[in-house]
Amino acid sequence: MENTAISVELRSFIARYYRADLLKEDDDIFAIGFVNSLFAMQLVLFMEKTFDIKIGSTDLDLNNFRSIRAMVQFIDRKSAEATSKD
Repeated sequence: MENTAISVELRSFIARYYRADLLKEDDDIFAIGFVNSLFAMQLVLFMEKTFDIKIGSTDLDLNNFRSIRAMVQFIDRKSAEATSKD
């Protein structure tokens, strides 16, 4: 999936809960208060289902989820890992 499409999907999901239209690609969603623990788990589940990736406990580093850009890069890495294993 193209990075722009990934970003659009993430924004669409976040918009269900927050004003994602105000969110810039590099805004830290933890620092600005967009995320609580329940939302973080919903985000992980959404990413696994939507982008067909597996997120393990070692992936649960805040830096992978801090911003739209960080999540896009993380999804790209996980997708590439899955492709290389096939």
